[in-house]
Amino acid sequence: MGRYYVIENVDRSWSFEAEEMGSKSKFWYRKPDSKVHWLFKYPHENTGEHWAEKIAAGAAKLLDIPCAEVRLAVCDGVRGSSSKSFVDDNEELFHGNQVLAGQLNLYNPEGRFNQKDHTLRNIFLALDRVFGDGGAEKEQMANYLVLDAVIGNTDRHHENWGILVEQRGDHMYGDMAPSFDHATSLGRELPTERRQRLLEEKRIGRYSERARGGIFWSEEDAHAVSPLELVRRGFREFPESFSNPVRRLRTLDARRLKACVSRVPDGWMDPVAKAFSLELMNYNLSELRKLGHG
Repeated sequence: MGRYYVIENVDRSWSFEAEEMGSKSKFWYRKPDSKVHWLFKYPHENTGEHWAEKIAAGAAKLLDIPCAEVRLAVCDGVRGSSSKSFVDDNEELFHGNQVLAGQLNLYNPEGRFNQKDHTLRNIFLALDRVFGDGGAEKEQMANYLVLDAVIGNTDRHHENWGILVEQRGDHMYGDMAPSFDHATSLGRELPTERRQRLLEEKRIGRYSERARGGIFWSEEDAHAVSPLELVRRGFREFPESFSNPVRRLRTLDARRLKACVSRVPDGWMDPVAKAFSLELMNYNLSELRKLGHG
């Protein structure tokens, strides 16, 4: 393993399709003589969305959680990230909003922000209806939410999870899609000065606890709970889904997690951002490891 991640060089002439979903500029590309599709994403200005994606993918791998493969990449001199497509030619990806609208009456698939019907209970109910007994799929979703809690991913909205569907003969078969789109993680939006203050004043825990995620606990709530609090409540309410994902955290090697951060080249991520990201994950891990011991 090298000291730093390898940087992918992307030629804009390889592009074949713009990606309309989401708020960032991005495009699909395919290298010459390759059938593999990749999505290049430009980060929003003055954010670390590209390195957040890469570190999140590394954390997912350490936790053995299915996740889109991510590389740091450069296109026309602009730094970004590339995500490998996980949808085979014979598959179709149904995003969470489509799944929920198909299974729950009155669910609005068009809204994205402040979608109060996008609750954990509704997600689990929809998965039960799609799969008959969605035990395995609900545990997989819980894995993704535990990953969100570790990395502080606040953007698990209803287009940021889904089901892969494949038709074989007269039958349709579905599986949970791998986790994807983790750009809104690790305080990627913070300026260096604020990260430094939070570190010096030991307020990273407060930053994590006050975050607002993409999944509501109740339709009556004013805003979604933090990714960390969502797992706490999910563990209490749905222990059969969350017990294994939370238990897996006990074996996570903190040194390897640190390597996920340190392997980002210094020119891409400054030392303060690295220190903040690691401290945030350490706080979240410490809190999650308390579950089941109270």
